[in-house]
Amino acid sequence: MEIGVGLDATLNLSWSDQSALAREAAAQGYTSIWTPEGTGHDSYQLCLRRWEASCDVVEGGLTTGISVSPVMYRTPMAFAVTGGTVSDISGGRFIMGIGSGGSYRPRARQALGLPNLSTLALMRDYLATIRPLVAGERVDYEGEVVTLRGAQLAIDPPPKTPVYLGALGPQMLRLAGELADGACLNWCSPEQIAWSRDRVNEGAQKAGRKASEVKLAEYIRVCVDDDEDVARRAFAKATMGYALGATIPTERERQLGYRAHFERMGFADELAELDDMRRRGASADEVADAFPPALLRTVGYYGNAADAASEFRRLAEGLDIAVVRVVAARPGVESVRAVMEACKPA
Repeated sequence: MEIGVGLDATLNLSWSDQSALAREAAAQGYTSIWTPEGTGHDSYQLCLRRWEASCDVVEGGLTTGISVSPVMYRTPMAFAVTGGTVSDISGGRFIMGIGSGGSYRPRARQALGLPNLSTLALMRDYLATIRPLVAGERVDYEGEVVTLRGAQLAIDPPPKTPVYLGALGPQMLRLAGELADGACLNWCSPEQIAWSRDRVNEGAQKAGRKASEVKLAEYIRVCVDDDEDVARRAFAKATMGYALGATIPTERERQLGYRAHFERMGFADELAELDDMRRRGASADEVADAFPPALLRTVGYYGNAADAASEFRRLAEGLDIAVVRVVAARPGVESVRAVMEACKPA
């Protein structure tokens, strides 16, 4: 199992911090460094910045990865051009993860002027076109969402660019097994990892692929501090937006995305109680303080640094690439360094 580190925009890192931490990650033995993508700084340029800095420590630099980039932000050709360029510059040390983002939510689609569409069809079309594009193939394709006629990437030779799919539910996991180079998981228990692997294998079998061809990667959140209450509250706040969502979900929304994912792991009643608190006007701090420790410890780790590495490895069972997704207990880069040091592979 490879161990990477994940640093996101919530850490408020400067550009010099990004470079310094990339060098430190390389020195500590991490094999890759990952970022999600939102509407802030371009994650592809960030990956190059980190890769370049890591070259100071490791010959050829660390592999960098995006897990994941919402497809609503780019066309398939834009993904191929940008991802292919990063791969070309880094000598193939780049993994491009794509995901559905909020495309299943009407409000998210409306914000970008997108019509009502099938999220599964959207991701099928993007995978079916991006992978051959980055491989240098000429693509003629007509799907429900994407149509390409004679499209081809003009980077010669084409760079090696694995394309991973962000997947939580059974249909998306099977799609990853069928069409992607890997599946990017998130917020999983070890049991959920095993269940996800089975769904990916089903997709691979359907497509006549070897299951070993499809890698399983996951962010595992870790927050360390000498004061466990400080670490717990920071970790709970990092969990809230995923497990609960920004607003109280409708019955339909509970069946989709991260809310459905957490409910599949058996936390429907606990999340419903937290929703009731929100309906009564509870503050974010009050909701965070009420988050069940059992839920938090099922999907990640918070607490003292001494136990972080062993808990991380327990939670990572069954993965090909386990990524330490840093949750800072306190503002400042030293909380980031504390997590990286606690979980370093070396």
